[in-house]
Amino acid sequence: MPKIQAATVAEHRASQRAALLDAARTLLSEHPERIPGLAEVAQQAGLARSSVYSYFKSRADMFDALVTDTFPRWSAYVEKHMEAASTPGQKIHAYVAANLQLVARGDHALARALASAGSSETLASSSRLMHDRLEAPLRAALTEHGSSDAIRMAELVQSIVYALSRMIEGGLALKAASGLARELLGPYLDGHDG
Repeated sequence: MPKIQAATVAEHRASQRAALLDAARTLLSEHPERIPGLAEVAQQAGLARSSVYSYFKSRADMFDALVTDTFPRWSAYVEKHMEAASTPGQKIHAYVAANLQLVARGDHALARALASAGSSETLASSSRLMHDRLEAPLRAALTEHGSSDAIRMAELVQSIVYALSRMIEGGLALKAASGLARELLGPYLDGHDG
C-alpha cells in the first residue's frame, strides 16, 4: 500500500489528483498537437499508471476534469488583472491584455488541445461558464465607461481579443499585439474614462 503523504487520506487524494491534472496540463502545454495517454501522465506525475484509475475512469474523464479545472484559472487570471485597474477604461484594457498574455504563454493552445481531448458536453459547459464569468466584469466596465450597449460592445472587444489571439499564435509578438490593441481601443477607452 502506498504511503500517505498528507495529514489525511482526503488531502492525499486531492494532492495526487492535482498532481495528475498538473502533469496532463504540462504535457499538453509542451505538445498541444498530441494527446498524452494515462501512462504518460502518470509517469510525468511520478505515479504508477494503475493509480490513475483511482482518480479517473478513462483518459477522456481525466481531460474532462482538466477542462473543468483549467477554465476557471483563465477567468481568475483575467479578473485579477481587471480588479487591479482603477478606471473603467483601464479595466477594459486589462481584460484585453490579460487574455493576450494567456494566449502568448500557451494557455489558448492548451484550451484547444483540451477541446480535442475532452468531451464536448463538458467543454461546452465549462466554456459557457468561463465566457459568462468573463463577460460580466467586461460588461460592467463598459457600462461604467458609458457604453450605450455594453452587450454588443463586449462582443466587439472580444472580437479584437480573438483576432489578436490568432495573430499571436501565428507568430506576432505579445508586445506588438498589445500595441495594436491599445492603438485601436485607446481613443475610445482613454478619451473619456469614467
